[in-house]
Amino acid sequence: MITRFRNRLARLIGRRPLEMQVAALCLNEKSGEVLLVTSRGTGRWIVPKGWPMPGRSLADAAAQEAWEEAGVRGRVSQAEIGRYQYDKEQDRGFAIPVEVRVFPLYVEATQKAFPESEQRKRHWFTPAEAASKVAETGLQQILRSLPAAKGA
Repeated sequence: MITRFRNRLARLIGRRPLEMQVAALCLNEKSGEVLLVTSRGTGRWIVPKGWPMPGRSLADAAAQEAWEEAGVRGRVSQAEIGRYQYDKEQDRGFAIPVEVRVFPLYVEATQKAFPESEQRKRHWFTPAEAASKVAETGLQQILRSLPAAKGA
């Protein structure tokens, strides 16, 4: 309740410019499925994402996030597949507006042990299932624009 009030107040006063994050849309080329991970804070389903990294392209930073958060490696496209926005909750109770640039990553290897394996779950979904699991409308649209999974 208080968080909603603070966010509404921030909108009335004026919002900060959008911050930018990068995300990897982890794809299985054979099945057409999408890999989602749970967030550390709320446990909701998300795509691996994070902040840009100095010395790396946006796509390469997204690939690094895929490794750290989902334990996958593969071929990342340097071309964005789309963008979406969300409000990132901060420790102070306010949310900052973020635009996420999404890069497809074609998964070639999945590891059991990875940096955040103890903090997250991961699961393969058809694009339609994945769209129903994520909260962000823009990400849902990106997922729905993918070809249907084979056998779905």
